Amino acid sequence: MTEPSMTLSRAELDAQAWRWVVRMDAEDWTSAEEAELQIWLAADPKRLGALLEAEAMWMALDGADAVVESGEAPVPPPNSRGPWFSRRTMLAGGGAALAASFAGGLLLVRGREVYATGVGEIRRVPLADGSTAAINTASRIDIELADTRRSVRLEQGEAWFQVAKDSNRPFVVEAGRIRAQAVGTAFAVRRHNNGADILVTEGMVEAWAEGADGNRTRLTAGQRAFVADNAAITSAPAELASVDRTLAWRSGRVDFVNDPIAEAAAEFNRYNRRKLVILDPAIGKERFDGVFRTDDPGGFAVAVRDSLSVPIDLSRSEEIRIGKP
Repeated sequence: MTEPSMTLSRAELDAQAWRWVVRMDAEDWTSAEEAELQIWLAADPKRLGALLEAEAMWMALDGADAVVESGEAPVPPPNSRGPWFSRRTMLAGGGAALAASFAGGLLLVRGREVYATGVGEIRRVPLADGSTAAINTASRIDIELADTRRSVRLEQGEAWFQVAKDSNRPFVVEAGRIRAQAVGTAFAVRRHNNGADILVTEGMVEAWAEGADGNRTRLTAGQRAFVADNAAITSAPAELASVDRTLAWRSGRVDFVNDPIAEAAAEFNRYNRRKLVILDPAIGKERFDGVFRTDDPGGFAVAVRDSLSVPIDLSRSEEIRIGKP
């Protein structure tokens, strides 16, 4: 097994994640192996995302095995546009098929592409139709490209899509009950427990809640809206600069303009296991400007200290405290 401290390429990381998934699927998984896995995960936040992605694809291969066990020939299903394997095929190749499939960071399973990111990980991936997806921290998307429709299920988190134009195949993102549809445009969707935020950077997007098709909103570049599960739509004034600031995470940054410190800290905490903790509610209400790297909560705390003359505690490995209780 690779040493935990070793820096891995994306292909090496994916290959190791697949090996872990294969080992975890065995019946004799031991506590010692679990401890070894946790050490491997702790060495790099990107490893959790790679493992989740490999697990999702491994589970998707279950159906292929069911066909093999029935005694029938494993025939690729309709609309499958890429390699199609069963678990048995993968294991028979001694893992070579897995490594080859992941050489480009992508495995197609029955015409589907599945991606997941860990905390702090941001990925930009090309899709088979020519579109591009930027996937934010702790997110997961499941993509299916069919002949008449391109569907993306945002299972958690946030993603931005630069959509290749194809008038015969609308591009639809599903985030729980929320739908956002485009043909050729660029937009982001962030899933929440009660709905989703839609932000448009280029072109036009239609958004609505499932079961309320008649209550749609059309958003153009610079516009944003929150679509609730109950079909209520809250729109914001068009301001492309504001949308671009919100999507600064695509380049590994967070950009605050007159934001409450409590909200800024919550945004930072999406990207880091070391959490910012505001001990004084009054500090959390103060407004703040600044641009920071998503992986630099310490720099944010120092900036707050210098701006407001408040104490901070950087001594703890799991959290950074701002203010006094």
